[in-house]
Amino acid sequence: MQQRVSPLEEGKDPGAIISRTSQYKALPLRLLRLFVLFLALCVTFAVISIYTVRHFGISTVMTTVKSGFQPCYAEPQSDLDQWIRPPSNLIHRMNDTELLWRASFAPRIRNYPFKRVPKIAFMFLTKGPMPLAPLWERFFKGHEGFYSIYVHSLPSFVPMFPSTSVFYGRHIPSQVSEWGRMSMCDAERRLLANALLDISNERFVLLSESCIPLYNFSIIYHYISKSKFSFMGAFDDPGPYGRGRYNDNMLPEVNISRWRKGSQWFEVNRKLATYIIGDTTFYPKFEKFCRPACYVDEHYFPTMLTIEAANLLANRSITWVDWSRGGAHPATFGRPDITDEFFKRVFEGTRCTYNNRNSSICFLFARKFAPSALEPLLRISKKVLGY
Repeated sequence: MQQRVSPLEEGKDPGAIISRTSQYKALPLRLLRLFVLFLALCVTFAVISIYTVRHFGISTVMTTVKSGFQPCYAEPQSDLDQWIRPPSNLIHRMNDTELLWRASFAPRIRNYPFKRVPKIAFMFLTKGPMPLAPLWERFFKGHEGFYSIYVHSLPSFVPMFPSTSVFYGRHIPSQVSEWGRMSMCDAERRLLANALLDISNERFVLLSESCIPLYNFSIIYHYISKSKFSFMGAFDDPGPYGRGRYNDNMLPEVNISRWRKGSQWFEVNRKLATYIIGDTTFYPKFEKFCRPACYVDEHYFPTMLTIEAANLLANRSITWVDWSRGGAHPATFGRPDITDEFFKRVFEGTRCTYNNRNSSICFLFARKFAPSALEPLLRISKKVLGY
């Protein structure tokens, strides 16, 4: 038989027909392989996801993306917390001018839009070491959140308090201060200004390294916080150590009839504290015309506050001192002085007014106590002082 041969179509290459046929056969195989690979990846991802959800929770799988986009007309939300949170570190780079300006900010609305626990700022004006610190540690223990501590020492002093101490990290940027000079009042204003940066500080007590508390914390906190007045001694002394120190160059800001004298150790509320650090009227007069034998720390604040806010002053100090031994400085008490009889003398026989009523509790703190007094003070503090 003769073999039938189909003629080729004109213009077609037999090799091309064979190659195209092979491509048609390879294409489904490639698609199948890609599909199988995709399916394997999906199964693998599903297994990993289920394992992650079971062991770590869905929050690690579901990622929340927070958009940084804000409409151009939307103002950023105000963060109240940045205004009410006290500084985490008392060390700053502000000079005195900047610090006093910053501290002078005061809200005009009296009601606070947050829960505010009024605190007492205990401000220690020291030369350096605080030998009675263990007694104060005992006094403050258990009352966190109701007090703040600020220490002003010589700038060359390096504090070595352990991290567990209430005094740790509580030293403010300081400068040299001299007794009887304006630099002493500068140090006190520096303490007040730093304490005012904490909006929760409502009352401010100035103390020295030789002071001790005469009652437990609860009694002192209640006594100060419930007082209608601030405790600043301000009296008219007609003698040579009072009006005798007045200088006519103080006029017209300070008239001799308003010239006052008082103890350096005071307690003031927040309103008077802002008066003190914000004063630019009386400060230049006292700086220039009250120099030894005019001791500015005894006259500046009492006179200025008598002129500005006499109705807010109790006109007495709450820090007990003994001037019976005479001299330019009060008596200092050491180890032999710390007895039950000594404290009976401190507590008994005192009479004063508290919120316009007679009271036998007049002094909350006492000075001056030497370092040698610490051991006997710790021994009798629980029985005599209540802490």
